[in-house]
Amino acid sequence: MRRTRLLVLAIAAIAGSAAVLAQRRPPVDIPSKVRPIQAPAKPLPSEEESAAVTQFSFFAYGDTRSASGPDGDGRARNPDHISVVDGVLSKMKGLASTPFPARFVVQSGDAVLRGASADMWNVSFTPVVNRLTGAGLPYFFAVGNHDVSGMPVGDPQREAGLSNSLAAISNLIPAEGTPRRLKDYPTYAFGYGNAFVVLFDSNIAADPLQFAWVQDQIQHLDRTRYPHIIAVFHHPIYSSGPHGGKNVEPATIALRSLYMPMFRRNHVRLLITGHDHLFDHFAEVYEDQGVSYRMDQIVTGGGGAPIYVYDGEPNLDAYLAAGSGQHVRVQHLTKPGRMADQNPHHFVIVQIDGDKLAVEVVGTSGSYRPYNGRARIDLQ
Repeated sequence: MRRTRLLVLAIAAIAGSAAVLAQRRPPVDIPSKVRPIQAPAKPLPSEEESAAVTQFSFFAYGDTRSASGPDGDGRARNPDHISVVDGVLSKMKGLASTPFPARFVVQSGDAVLRGASADMWNVSFTPVVNRLTGAGLPYFFAVGNHDVSGMPVGDPQREAGLSNSLAAISNLIPAEGTPRRLKDYPTYAFGYGNAFVVLFDSNIAADPLQFAWVQDQIQHLDRTRYPHIIAVFHHPIYSSGPHGGKNVEPATIALRSLYMPMFRRNHVRLLITGHDHLFDHFAEVYEDQGVSYRMDQIVTGGGGAPIYVYDGEPNLDAYLAAGSGQHVRVQHLTKPGRMADQNPHHFVIVQIDGDKLAVEVVGTSGSYRPYNGRARIDLQ
């Protein structure tokens, strides 16, 4: 009898200790299914239907993930991302009565803190983006390292985030098996008006299949129809934030050595990137068969993630040497601030007017004018 009592007391003690340990353990993500972002009631017209369009605008931003913590992704919606979306919706209304109505949004990656967590998508990202698609704005997303990890194709860690990313955007991107989608990759393209937009996964920039597909899409375009080629991806070619400066990441090396020569051969016009949580703008000038061209790169990582600051000028010695045959030069048109309050959360409006491009930067906290006191610049 005494042994029975002792056994009961021991079981109770173990159970009590387990309960205490359970209270101390950090919460674990409960697997669930990612809910897709709702499609806009009126999707983007087909390439054929929009062929005559030569004047319009679109929005760009990136890096909407939260910091870690009790109010982070999976627990709450990021208020800074909400502020960006509020600004986009307000600008959309203002542009509707102009010759340059807003037609879509592109996002350059890092939707959530951990892409393998379905709850982070369902709680913190999808409901916010639904406000944009619910207002009629098609939304096109390029994955970042926080979404799919930096692991290679086939790695289980990558596959979990990739599966969730594709589920989230399944209503928004071209269907599997169609010409503008690379099967099993978050890599796709679309044409609207006189602009062609390609979005790809820069986490695997050295992947030969993805590179071949992107190159094929660009090389076979009707350039009379599409004078503006725009590429959207996560890792910047050059940046003066902590992911750039003196630091050259493996993804950046692959982008510089593989994609940039191909972009120059095909006269790609604009690169929209993220990764560094700030605004930065570079212009690359080069020659091709005796003609001078310009390719702009914007880093727009101010979608809600913790703000970064200026870290230093990018190390471009090897890159410029490799491009010396085309007389490649890189101009730094505006630099981020050295203090966080100088780099507000923001989004970008890209205006297309025939063969001309212009960019306007809109901060969420008052006036933001990064171009020598101006918010807008013509990309001439």
